Amino acid sequence: MKKILIIEDNDEVRENLEEILDLYGYDTEVAENGKVGVEKALRNPPDLILCDIMMPELDGFGTLNILSRKPATADIPFVFLTAKSEKEDFRRGMNLGADDYVTKPFYKDELLQVLETRLRKSERLKKSFDGTATGLTSFINEARGYEALKKLSNEQTTKNYHKKEVIFNEGDLPRYLYLVNKGKVKLYKSNDYGKEYIIRLAKVGDFFGYTSLIKETPYVITAAVMEDSEIQLVPKADFLQLLNADRNVSSRFVKMLAENITEKEEQLLQLAYDSIRKRVAEALLTLSKKEGSNTFEILREDLAQIVGTAKESVIRMVSEFKNDGYLEVKGGTIKILDEEKLAKMPG
Repeated sequence: MKKILIIEDNDEVRENLEEILDLYGYDTEVAENGKVGVEKALRNPPDLILCDIMMPELDGFGTLNILSRKPATADIPFVFLTAKSEKEDFRRGMNLGADDYVTKPFYKDELLQVLETRLRKSERLKKSFDGTATGLTSFINEARGYEALKKLSNEQTTKNYHKKEVIFNEGDLPRYLYLVNKGKVKLYKSNDYGKEYIIRLAKVGDFFGYTSLIKETPYVITAAVMEDSEIQLVPKADFLQLLNADRNVSSRFVKMLAENITEKEEQLLQLAYDSIRKRVAEALLTLSKKEGSNTFEILREDLAQIVGTAKESVIRMVSEFKNDGYLEVKGGTIKILDEEKLAKMPG
């Protein structure tokens, strides 16, 4: 039985939703505001969250923003429920990573269809990776079903390496994410005397090389195969899209990379989140300097190309910077209000 957390401050609406969902076989839990909703979601993660936007204590946008950064809740489908149908509210919710939107008053059939669709998509994504190259291809194919990831390439290739062959050296620029399909890989550093210190052993089903891809810095270690091995290569552009373009896909992807170790998931989520915030901030400051003004026009798609990430991720970051008071945004025009805060953005 699928569990749905209903976060809604209106008693009548909340009770009505609970009654409908219970009647159709869902296990429900309710919260009267975003603060309580966050606590309940983290304590006992549901299969889907149905959340109102305008609430006391913590609104729906803040609720989504918090839960999106927690490993336990980052990949839970999130559906906004609101009486406001203005285009700007819809856009802001989707930019923050909401999966769908239901406007009050709602039709029962419409509500149920949205919930069932999101639950099915989430379930398929969770089941699609089994630690093999075939499983990775399956995951990427499933990710293509999300609007922001339709342009993923078909360039994932498999390469065979002979025993002791080096995959990449310390100081090389990262170009791929690697998955061990067969064999074993050692990740190590060497001192001035040639002595090796093994950082990690990557076995079948393990990913490696992703930290430097996220940071966009040269490798700080060397990777070499310990026996004849088969390695799956995912291009850097696809890796960044999988990590940044869609909240459900990226959080699931992080779980795959982190091997479901919560502490490591937290580090990777934070690394990916901080990295893209820093890159967007730096790009905005560079454009401002080039234009000779704190006010300039740029298409989000062009800004995404400068940053090297998906347009949706740039839109999300610009929206967050606006809400934080760093920017003023009107259509395609951006005005930097707090240059110091953007310059000191953590990396």
